[in-house]
Amino acid sequence: MTVKLVQDLMVKNVITISPFSTLREALSLMKKHNIKSLVVDRQAEHDAYGLITYTNVLKTIVAEEGDIDLINVYDVCVKPAITVSPRLAVKHAASLMSQHKLKRLLVTSDNKLVGLLAMDDLVADILSLIE
Repeated sequence: MTVKLVQDLMVKNVITISPFSTLREALSLMKKHNIKSLVVDRQAEHDAYGLITYTNVLKTIVAEEGDIDLINVYDVCVKPAITVSPRLAVKHAASLMSQHKLKRLLVTSDNKLVGLLAMDDLVADILSLIE
């Protein structure tokens, strides 16, 4: 039996956004690409990536009555986002997601973004085995 690696299931064409973009710009980009999250760019080579999701945005604009034109992405994103190697076994990535109640992991190689692994990717892979 071959071991599935993160690189086998990850999404490679990840959409990124500047931390200085507004929430309106983030929502517009999510809508345009029909996705639920964006990777927040690093500001320097040794900086960490961030992650912004629909959940972050909804909490900010609904629960905290924030203005999507005045609040920047860096105000609501999760940073640092948890990252894994593309060579990590999927079972370990799934365990990490489960332990930390995460729906997404960033995939980096040499501290450079190479992909995103979402819980949906894991579930789709499992479902493909039983069809």
